[in-house]
Amino acid sequence: MKIGIVGLGYVGLPLAVAFAEAGDEVVGLDTDSRKIEALKQGRSHIEDVPDAALAPLGERLKVTPNHADLASCEAIVICVPTPLTGSREPDLTYLLESATALSGVLQPDQLVVLESTTYPGTTRERLLPILEESGLSAGRDFHLAFSPERIDPGRTDYTLRTTPKLVGGITPESSERARALYSRICDQVVVLSTPEAAELSKLLENIFRSVNIALVNEMAQLCDRLGIDIWEVVDAASTKPFGFMRFDPGPGMGGHCLPVDPFYLAFKAREHDFYPEFIELAGKVNQTQPAFCVERIARALNEAGKPVKDSKTLLLGVSYKAGVGDIRESPALVIAKRLVELGADLSYHDPYVPHVAELGLGSVDLADALAESDVAAVITGHPGIDYADVIASAPLVVDFRGVTRGIEATNVVRL
Repeated sequence: MKIGIVGLGYVGLPLAVAFAEAGDEVVGLDTDSRKIEALKQGRSHIEDVPDAALAPLGERLKVTPNHADLASCEAIVICVPTPLTGSREPDLTYLLESATALSGVLQPDQLVVLESTTYPGTTRERLLPILEESGLSAGRDFHLAFSPERIDPGRTDYTLRTTPKLVGGITPESSERARALYSRICDQVVVLSTPEAAELSKLLENIFRSVNIALVNEMAQLCDRLGIDIWEVVDAASTKPFGFMRFDPGPGMGGHCLPVDPFYLAFKAREHDFYPEFIELAGKVNQTQPAFCVERIARALNEAGKPVKDSKTLLLGVSYKAGVGDIRESPALVIAKRLVELGADLSYHDPYVPHVAELGLGSVDLADALAESDVAAVITGHPGIDYADVIASAPLVVDFRGVTRGIEATNVVRL
């Protein structure tokens, strides 16, 4: 097959590589000229796709900024960002722009699949009408489906091939075309009745995690008031072999999906005069967690006889999860900005993130920064860092990830 991928980010590029590795001809489209040039030179901007994975693909992976190159594809998969606006409502700008450009080159019998996370109804109510501006009719002249991405950056136990793929088409034939497409690279494809069911399934997956993370984060704040070790409590509850699923507290949620999805569903629910207060509350709790962490750092400094202002404050990790360099929606950025507002002399060390443009900072040498610090706060529990040495080198350590458990020291404060 010849397959087009619109958007070569964390979702699109791994997908393009998977199809090319399966022997398909892939046209990868992106509007970022820097990505296009790097990929042409065999350099990947995505951690899960090493440079070595690109070299064997040769002519099977063509990258382009031109939508006209998609006209010859049998299937086109849209993987563009769907962020939130400043008022925490869905921002479909990238999707609608892509759909408009695609409508100008859409051909009869093509399959179009949306993978970008969104609210139920987007495929049918927003994408379909724009594509039909081509003069072609969805379900008759071309096929349309939704298939949610399930990529977890840095994960190796569940891959694109081994994670079941959901698809939902606007017609049974569209569903079958989507199933056949993904069967080329996925071991199991689950067909749902409609795009709306597939769209909502993706939101449910992530809102489930959002709600449970909010619960354990709120418990952590309560344990702080009660003087109880939240990590001991979570460890204890986890010994129950049924009826409990472990979630760990932390500085907040990051990545594209978890901080965003509850607001996508809440937006759609309000259109139907339904107010998902439980879901919205979980989103609010998780949004407040970075502020709690800043307050905890300030309190720890105060107990050591130091103000936040002018204190040398080192953040250990700025990515949203351990072992990756992804800073999308990372709580570390919120924590960092608030500390700077309070006058902290801020620096960070992250072996996966060499520079953060919006902070105007680069990762510093760990040993030197620890020796000079007034406080070191563990925001991301990256592997490869000797946390016993961190405790031995820094005068004060605040651990929001539980990586120092088992180390007895008087200069450690844990969430």
